[in-house]
Amino acid sequence: MPLTRTLGDITVIALSDGQGPFFLPRNEAFPEATPEQWALADARDPGARGRDGRWLLQFRCFAIRHDDGRVTLVDAGIGPADSPAASWAPVPGRLPEELAAAGIDRADVDTVVITHLHTDHVGWAVVGTPYFPNASYLVPRADADAVDELNPALRERLLDPLAAAGQLRLVASDTPIAAGVKVVATPGHTPGHQSVLVERADEAVVVTGDLLVHAIQLVAPAVAYTLEVDPDAARDSRTKLLAPGIILATPHLTAPFVQV
Repeated sequence: MPLTRTLGDITVIALSDGQGPFFLPRNEAFPEATPEQWALADARDPGARGRDGRWLLQFRCFAIRHDDGRVTLVDAGIGPADSPAASWAPVPGRLPEELAAAGIDRADVDTVVITHLHTDHVGWAVVGTPYFPNASYLVPRADADAVDELNPALRERLLDPLAAAGQLRLVASDTPIAAGVKVVATPGHTPGHQSVLVERADEAVVVTGDLLVHAIQLVAPAVAYTLEVDPDAARDSRTKLLAPGIILATPHLTAPFVQV
């Protein structure tokens, strides 16, 4: 079974779509990081360090099973063999098998939260037609407005099919999904990047998207990632949300759930 985190009557389920090396060496991805910070990051997440400075990362989505049985999916992974991420990510992904192992039929997914418009987070969202036929897709409006700068192919591959099916919902600020679950704005990685906050039974889990992408940003939140469109805003989003004691549900770290 996939790894889970339970908060009262809400369950957060980690779903692995794939794993593999990133296309940039980690020192190029985080050029400001110091040797001391790398040592702390490697101690925190040794599984992310490959040979010759390669950065090994996971590609995950997270399902949130609500108390009434509804399911929210956060992000849609790397996708099938012909997905937009195929030029660099280890496609095909295995999200369909992971959902089945978790007892989730794609028709039961009520909401899909797309944290941002990068190809490794949208792969299964549309496979010809919307892959989750009964879901509203919550996409950050600022990313949709900037799709031609982020990845123009995603207009035709993602946004247009969702809009044609009546399943696209553009959001621009904190947005409630259900009791104890809401989308929170965490811009910087992309213009409209958003995360999902789950609060229940005096606990909190943040499904981070790419609020942080490597343990270097967990041990040193001020360290910028070279692919952030606004490093200052991304740093501000991290430092505001990464409160001591909070649990992070992370797409790219080796462990799906880590504590700040």
